Amino acid sequence: MSTSSPSREKEAAMSANESRKYLTFTLADEIFAFEISSVREIQDVADITRIPHSPAYMRGVVNLRGAAIPVMDLREKFGLGRTEHTINTRIVIVVIDNEDGESIIGALADSVREVLELENDQIDAPPKMGASIHTGFLKGVARQDNEFILVLDSARVFSSGEVEEAVDEAAVAHEAVAA
Repeated sequence: MSTSSPSREKEAAMSANESRKYLTFTLADEIFAFEISSVREIQDVADITRIPHSPAYMRGVVNLRGAAIPVMDLREKFGLGRTEHTINTRIVIVVIDNEDGESIIGALADSVREVLELENDQIDAPPKMGASIHTGFLKGVARQDNEFILVLDSARVFSSGEVEEAVDEAAVAHEAVAA
């Protein structure tokens, strides 16, 4: 005998069919996506000022309308090699909610593709790949036109400790430039 009510079953069906928009972009030969609600804007790659002693995947900071924004190389973080600057390279500006409010960070992408709408039931859980492959940064995997789209969880990609450290380094760099 089922204990779920008809209204709960209807809610579950509605949330499974709920759709959300995602910004798709490429890293190496793979397609990734951020939920559009976490994306503030897309920028051409400008001069990135390197911050000494930061991890290799933290490329530095860029000036965005007077604010120093930390930029992370997702290819390097995910073990896909270093992002090279091309005519298609972009910085995706992402807003991360954390305990202190929100932080803004840039993510290098080889190219930005499109905004697409996916229903929740089109996104499968991340595959179990074994202990040697980390998939904790994935919300799931979707398919479109015979291509896999790796849907990222921005809060996990940009862990709160990393974001706080990057924002602090960006603030120090901004103060040094302003002085």
